[in-house]
Amino acid sequence: MPRHVVVRTASPKLGAIIGISAALAAITWLIFGQTLAHQFVTYDDPQYVYANPNVSAGLSLTGISWAFTHTTAGNWHPLTTISHVLDCQLYGLNASGHHFTNVLLHTITVILLFLLLRQMTGNLWRSGFVAALFAIHPLHVESVAWISERKDILSALFFMLTLGTYVGYARAHSLAAYLLSLLFFALGLMSKPMLVTVPFVLLLLDYWPLERFGVARLAERMVRQP
Repeated sequence: MPRHVVVRTASPKLGAIIGISAALAAITWLIFGQTLAHQFVTYDDPQYVYANPNVSAGLSLTGISWAFTHTTAGNWHPLTTISHVLDCQLYGLNASGHHFTNVLLHTITVILLFLLLRQMTGNLWRSGFVAALFAIHPLHVESVAWISERKDILSALFFMLTLGTYVGYARAHSLAAYLLSLLFFALGLMSKPMLVTVPFVLLLLDYWPLERFGVARLAERMVRQP
């Protein structure tokens, strides 16, 4: 009687995950760290930061209330506005500090993407490669190097957190993870309204790699049939 051999793939060691995360942070700072020597620009930066008295005054209840009840350059993104307020509280109008926050947020988002992809697919090196492309892709230059585009990288951070907690909910049916995903989604919307497309992204994740519909498994069986 033939014996069935169960092959178990070894889970990636924590050291490899930490090493790849550190490498991703290094390449992100290698490319974008130079922005710390840059100044504000005269396009949108005055309205969003240094010429806006409600922002440049630093952290206060009045400033937070203003962020939720007013628009900036026609946009309502109170969480992004509050992040600029916090920067003014910490760094004043020293542009280096504001650029530092942008690069830091982008770095965190890159590492979260790597961890999310590894969590969903189980593939360590491919996940690291995709995250590296995301980290240094030219399309992100404007978002990271331009202080007024804080809304883009802040919403991306909450986007990754939303996906991560949703994956946790889908696999463990955890109410806490589901509520966290809703919270991160709401925070993302308050960072940049373009995250209204997130529910459609979650449907795509349900198809693959989560396979919650069962359609992907059915298609795979049909392909394998002689």
